Amino acid sequence: MNSTFMKKAAVIAATATCAVATTAMAMPAGAAPLDAPTSFVVAQGGTGSDKAVAAIEAAGGTVVQEWPQIGVVIATASDDTFDDQVRASKGIVAAGPSRAMQAYVPSEGIVPDGTVQGLGPGTSGGDDNLEPRFADQWHMRQIGADKAHLVTDGNRDITVGVLDSGIEADHPDLAANVDASQSVDCTDRGVPNTDPKAWQPTTSSHGTHVAGTIAAARNGEGVIGVAPNVKLASVKVVEDAGYIYPEYAICGFIWAAEKGMEVTNNSYYIDPYGLWCKSELDEKAAILAVERALKYSEKKDVVNVAAAGNSAWDLSKPIHDEGSPNNVPEPTPRDTDQHCYDMPTEVGNTVTVSSVGPTAAKSFYSNWGRGVVDVAAPGGDSRVVADTPSKNGRVLSTVLHGGYGFSQGTSMASPHAAGVVALIRGTDMGLNAKQAVKTLQREANAQPCPEFYDANRDGVNDATCEGKASGSGYYGAGLIDALAAVTK
Repeated sequence: MNSTFMKKAAVIAATATCAVATTAMAMPAGAAPLDAPTSFVVAQGGTGSDKAVAAIEAAGGTVVQEWPQIGVVIATASDDTFDDQVRASKGIVAAGPSRAMQAYVPSEGIVPDGTVQGLGPGTSGGDDNLEPRFADQWHMRQIGADKAHLVTDGNRDITVGVLDSGIEADHPDLAANVDASQSVDCTDRGVPNTDPKAWQPTTSSHGTHVAGTIAAARNGEGVIGVAPNVKLASVKVVEDAGYIYPEYAICGFIWAAEKGMEVTNNSYYIDPYGLWCKSELDEKAAILAVERALKYSEKKDVVNVAAAGNSAWDLSKPIHDEGSPNNVPEPTPRDTDQHCYDMPTEVGNTVTVSSVGPTAAKSFYSNWGRGVVDVAAPGGDSRVVADTPSKNGRVLSTVLHGGYGFSQGTSMASPHAAGVVALIRGTDMGLNAKQAVKTLQREANAQPCPEFYDANRDGVNDATCEGKASGSGYYGAGLIDALAAVTK
């Protein structure tokens, strides 16, 4: 891990008269080396990058990456006044860093209890209907995925982009479904790299675990995914140090949109802030850039599914954030308001997913919030014993080196929902993104608010659920139902 990450800022492109780019991603002939602080720039009109590039060059900066489709440019500059100079330029609405100067704590975005409990390689030889480890997949039965598979295993024309730490492409349960032609690495300042060595995982099983939940194949090897016949694209947005900076996520959203993917899964929060605040000039540019990428993605008919987060926060209320930025020796505690966002899940154009355990009650770590959470899905809960051979209340899926492991988090809940969306879109190819999301929500099963929520059993109510019988504060429209989603 580098001891120092350079400051990044984003400039939003200039005027509404700028031409819309028709290419997937505009890339400079040679990306500038990361030897000086870098910045995001966002322009007034929402498309085009001419004004942004001009402002960058006038301020002595160098373009690293452009997304003219959304009017966002990444630049590098050594002058500490660069962001201020660019903000004052005509046609520019925001410029600011995407990271703090000192980075020291690796973060996979799955806290707390996000570690993987490994089981080793699977046992081959299962029959066509029951994978060898299916008995421990309580989470698949909880959402009726096993019954949905009697109707469909998914459509081969559907691709789910897994924006994560990379997918182990030769894992026995994933090899048949990983599409190398749609995979990419985005961790070099948002510049796409299609080299398979770049988009596969290095140290983290997180993306491989997520991918298995979505689409582990029906092959008698180990586990099965929600949609075992759809394709997976490895879109690597987590660098080896564990950070997911805004430009990585933006690269992933634009890539998935231009490749025509039907669904993306986003089991992470964007670093270095747990909550990004628009009132802060140094944070506004990244928020606007991510917002634009998500809006563009939805216009391209992509459903973006995102984890609600694992901080046990009510996202509908003001929050005291003590951990941001997370890449400096000493974070700065602050009180946040409704203009501060957990990205990407709160900035719009996403399906926000909270987590439940084996009894379908909210997981102890899961964020919640009425008007924020769209649906709930199984993400596991280590404090609850599952009715399975292992008794493990976490989620079982694929991990590195051809293995299998248990993990928990909204990171594990989100891919269940993404898998159901994949089934929905494959069952009715005429549905657009918004219609597919409406189907997901309409067919979910409402879970009423508990009268008393005591996750740690200390006799104190741990979280207030708004919504009463609807349970919408914890569960949104309810617990997803794969069978209902493909039969109604």
